[in-house]
Amino acid sequence: MRTVAVVGASLAGLSAARSLRKQGYDGRLVVIGDELHRPYDRPPLSKEFLAGTLGEADLSLETDDEDLRAEWLLGARATGLDRTERAVRLADGREVRADGIVIATGAAARTLPGSEGLAGVHTLRTLDDARALRDELARGGRLVVIGGGFIGAEVASTAYTLGLDATVVEAAPTPLAGPLGARMGGIVSALHVDHGVRLLCGVEVKRLSGDERSEMGVPPDGVRGRVDAVLLEDGRSIPADIVVVGVGARPCVEWLDGSGVDLDNGVKCGPDGRTSLAGVVAVGDCANWYDPRAGAHRRVEHWTGARERPDAAIATLLAGGAVEPGVPRPPYFWSDQYGVKIQFAGHAAAADSVTIEAGAADDRDVLAVYRRAGVPVAVLGMNQPRLFTRWRKQLAAASS
Repeated sequence: MRTVAVVGASLAGLSAARSLRKQGYDGRLVVIGDELHRPYDRPPLSKEFLAGTLGEADLSLETDDEDLRAEWLLGARATGLDRTERAVRLADGREVRADGIVIATGAAARTLPGSEGLAGVHTLRTLDDARALRDELARGGRLVVIGGGFIGAEVASTAYTLGLDATVVEAAPTPLAGPLGARMGGIVSALHVDHGVRLLCGVEVKRLSGDERSEMGVPPDGVRGRVDAVLLEDGRSIPADIVVVGVGARPCVEWLDGSGVDLDNGVKCGPDGRTSLAGVVAVGDCANWYDPRAGAHRRVEHWTGARERPDAAIATLLAGGAVEPGVPRPPYFWSDQYGVKIQFAGHAAAADSVTIEAGAADDRDVLAVYRRAGVPVAVLGMNQPRLFTRWRKQLAAASS
């Protein structure tokens, strides 16, 4: 291959570029990113960066002496992939032709319909999002977080440390039931109540209320007014000076429509990242990899997956698909909330039982193991890093 284009300049894209050089690729390397920023670490955005204890320089994912000999096209959004010409089309009219292509365009935060143009309403996915939200939180006020997932929970935790009045609204009966199961999701989300953060579950948001500046829709400057309340379907109104919408993310794959790349909840991939087009692989939050253990495709939106899986995808790309795919390690993620370290590995949905092996739920220091037919399929730790690490290794060994 004379040229490889990596489309996406976040962790997965950077990891793919590193893997190319590490695995001996010595040709032209082009990294395309729609943000103007060099690769940065996203997990601290909802925690240390938002709290003001971590600066922008500390987010950098590159080392001072790192030289990937890459051409960086930043602030360049991909709009299409021409499979005949093997060219990535960019919004500014340029094209990047490449023999090999790595799709690493990630995911974008979902928004709340009807919130457009209302000041004080935020999503949190990018550095620019975090800058804007940090400035608002510094002024204080009443915060309402819509969505009790990990991003929403971390924002609420950070707001608590900053002294804000915070409320979390979750449509499901139990927050985090999807990734953790109902029982352990309830134990983890009880951290909000422990710290005086209001948690409203099983109720959906009807709409946001604001000090409307125009009755004719969004005015020319795009700002309708400022949010002042979150209205719920059950009739309640929650006063709000700041609203954070944390209702999940959608894979950024619309630019691939008509390209011939199979799309299904992201880019549909084999267990090694290969797509339906030869010479094209996908990694990171946009990649829906096949999981041999589950016999199904799974899109893993976690830091560790974006860091580890590019090695396998690049090996496949450079070998032209001739290598035997391995079994991806069980997904792993972590979260820091209210001073508690939460770690999880595996798939909760595969379990038919959950047992607490150490600690006590009321003390929020548990180690829980998920099993199916007696076989461990996932593990959760709350302030149990040593035991969790041991169980995570056992889980990975059993899955390989």
